[in-house]
Amino acid sequence: MRQSLPFELSKEKSFFDSLGDWMGDVLYDELPEKGFECRDEQIFMAYQIEQALKEKNVLFAEAGVGTGKTIAYLLPAVSYARYTGRPALIACADETLIDQLVKEGGDVHKLRDHLGLNIDVRLAKSRDQYLCIKRFEEADRQLEADWIEDIADSMPDGVYAHGSMIALQPYGERSDYPMVSDDEWQMVNYNALMQCAVCDVRNRCGQTLHRAYYRKSTDLIICSQDFLMEHLATKESREREGQLPLLPEVSMIVLDEGHLLEYAAQKAMTYKVQANTIVTLLERLMVDGVRERTLYAMERLQDDHELFFDQLRDDLVQSEEDRKRIDKSVRLLALGKRLIADVEQLLEEFVFESELYMIPEYELNMAEEFLEHYVASLRIFVAQGDAVDWLEETDGEETLVIMPRLITEVLEETLFSKKTPIVFSSATLSVKKDFSYIASSLGIDKYQSFSVPSPFDYEDVMKIYVHELTQNDKVAKVEELLRDGKKTLILFKSKQAMNTFKSKLGMMARLTIAFEGDRELSAIVRDFQDGTVQTFCSYHLWEGLDLPEEALTRVIIFDLPFPPHDPLFDAKRAFAKDAFTEVELPFMLLRLQQGMGRLIRTSNDYGDIHLLVNEEESQMRKYFEDILAVEPIVC
Repeated sequence: MRQSLPFELSKEKSFFDSLGDWMGDVLYDELPEKGFECRDEQIFMAYQIEQALKEKNVLFAEAGVGTGKTIAYLLPAVSYARYTGRPALIACADETLIDQLVKEGGDVHKLRDHLGLNIDVRLAKSRDQYLCIKRFEEADRQLEADWIEDIADSMPDGVYAHGSMIALQPYGERSDYPMVSDDEWQMVNYNALMQCAVCDVRNRCGQTLHRAYYRKSTDLIICSQDFLMEHLATKESREREGQLPLLPEVSMIVLDEGHLLEYAAQKAMTYKVQANTIVTLLERLMVDGVRERTLYAMERLQDDHELFFDQLRDDLVQSEEDRKRIDKSVRLLALGKRLIADVEQLLEEFVFESELYMIPEYELNMAEEFLEHYVASLRIFVAQGDAVDWLEETDGEETLVIMPRLITEVLEETLFSKKTPIVFSSATLSVKKDFSYIASSLGIDKYQSFSVPSPFDYEDVMKIYVHELTQNDKVAKVEELLRDGKKTLILFKSKQAMNTFKSKLGMMARLTIAFEGDRELSAIVRDFQDGTVQTFCSYHLWEGLDLPEEALTRVIIFDLPFPPHDPLFDAKRAFAKDAFTEVELPFMLLRLQQGMGRLIRTSNDYGDIHLLVNEEESQMRKYFEDILAVEPIVC
């Protein structure tokens, strides 16, 4: 049901005039009367967003830590949603930040409690954040583990009840299972192999129930940027197949931590081919009664697929990075073309099998969908065009990843040409007030922008230490710093860097530190906030993590966060006139500012930041010292 505006409209004033008056009353009077600070930077941001809504424009809203960015965009967003009759979409940097935005005591709850503003806010999480009934059943048959039994016990009774009138509440979110590790979750969650459109239990699936629930929101839908990009990448094909898009039409979009949108877009537009998936998939189809020609076609495809991956491993360029570059040999390309022919032949045989009904319809439909995706991936791979490709480990399997390099045209067509107001909100969108890096990365020509500083007096509440030491001495320095028991967040530039650090720690130290990936991430964050965990290591939470006051008093940045030397960033370097100034340095400076911004979140916060720099990183001081909030102490 459509909700009323939080202010009265009149014939004498436009919606935007009335919105401006109401926001002024709230930010200058109502909230300060209830104990909130009156911040000029926050008020300025709110009115800049109002102007972007009026002109249906793109806005880069760079506001320092402590500005109160969330309230500044929530007030116009809720009002505009009710005015247009379509919800506003808030796209966060990742799934963890979604939960933080709506947590008890967060800004959404503050507006509800202090303004009596009953905001209808619903979460739209990425598909891999939901339990897949089919995959869970398979894992349940193969594994005997306590975490499997815990998930089974939590399943609503109606999931397996008979009858069409069974009412089920949404269930099966990743956050419902905090003690399940990331590796375990990847055995039972949705993955790209599962074809929901042809699944016989899709109407009882937790993901389907959540989708139906958030579509009815009248005010706000909150999702990750990954999910927004997945929605845009699949919207046309889903509509062509008679399915609803993943997200409904919205009135406006706020990109919280919007500097990360480029990477979310690239991730959504990738193709993935795994080493074992196709072998496992086809084995499930080799049932009694299948025609000999079909069996032969499946076996030939399996054999050639294995030969292709054997050659792929031989063609890898050895490196320490997670993404392995591929030096494509003539034989590898020939095997890729042979696989394309194998798939085309097998799909022809499936036409005959579908009329014989020997293979279950769901299994056959799922295989056809998968093979069409598989052959599309291979065609891009062997074409050797502008795509970027590499080999990595995903969900414990070797995975060939193929990503289009040029996303700007796709974003311009699917997102920035729709006349939907789009607000990029972050403490770090520019490099020294220049927004050209992010604008050019996304292909945005026309935009509004502003930059306001943080209201905090950092000199009084924060110290920054730059420790110059060898790379080998960094672990010992961390162990020395941790002896005082301060609540500490340690940030790493990559998962590999964090795992290398972990392997060099002493056994007792390792047991007292929480590492990202050991459990569900928001559960670790909660334990860190309430003091159960004293030290938290992460390669992911450079932005958005909000731990005020005593919850966090020290941030250690283990390495300067330069981008990795992997195929994706190497492609960006190759197409830049000056790779260091156009790719390396802006990425590092933006990420470094985000990481340091984790420490001071409120006027009551205080603490230390420690940058550990080796001999090579020490040469970068002339570049990063300008962005430090206080004069550093060099040790």
